[in-house]
Amino acid sequence: MTPWRVRLHEIIFEADTPAGKAFDIVLILSIVLSVGAVLLESVDRIEQSYGALLRTIEWFFTILFTVEYILRLVCVTRPLAYARSFFGVVDLLAILPTYLSLIVPGSHYLLVIRTLRVLRVFRVLKLAQYLREAQILMQALSASRRKIAVFLFVVCTLVIVIGALMYVIEGEEHGFTSIPRSMYWAVVTLTTVGYGDIAPQTGIGQTLAAFVMILGYGIIAVPTGIVTVELSQASAHPVSTQACPACSREGHDFDALFCKYCGTGL
Repeated sequence: MTPWRVRLHEIIFEADTPAGKAFDIVLILSIVLSVGAVLLESVDRIEQSYGALLRTIEWFFTILFTVEYILRLVCVTRPLAYARSFFGVVDLLAILPTYLSLIVPGSHYLLVIRTLRVLRVFRVLKLAQYLREAQILMQALSASRRKIAVFLFVVCTLVIVIGALMYVIEGEEHGFTSIPRSMYWAVVTLTTVGYGDIAPQTGIGQTLAAFVMILGYGIIAVPTGIVTVELSQASAHPVSTQACPACSREGHDFDALFCKYCGTGL
């Protein structure tokens, strides 16, 4: 990369230099202020008095984040890889709602997704130990994804069967007007939420409901146990806060010479 792109990458993606740390701190403050403006705009009394000012602030930060997003794409050697990364997608989603609001009124409230960008605070403050713990958690979730997928398939099957049974038992006169609506009741009951907007009235229906409630407690414990086992088996070496100059991915070992995702020299 050319010297100016290297320098730009150090400022935008790295937190090891005073300039890089200052950039990220200003960025996080801007994110917090922009999200605060969106939250205040949703309050009718405040929107009536300061709506124009809040929308001006919103557009100011949107343009600022748009320029920042473009600079991030410019200073990496593989801009498409960055655009498809987690933070790349979040950065894009952080600016789209404002432009989309020109077509779909009210969509700018989705700007609260900008709060996800505050996750960069772990790198800004050089909290490498948190990055290590996050790596362990992601490793455990990745290792248990197939087991959880099978578990969710079984749960979906149970919801369909229980919903169909309750539809047959209770019927439309008791609020179970269709199998999909009965499935909604099954999900609410199985997850122990219990809104109470639909409830069985017959003895058989209430017996089935009691069984589903008890089953729900057991089902909630299953994914927790799966992830816990994987967490106990997961291990991770200490990681640095350095970002790859090509794909901008993080989580590299302290002694790493090359990016473990794309192979670019660090």
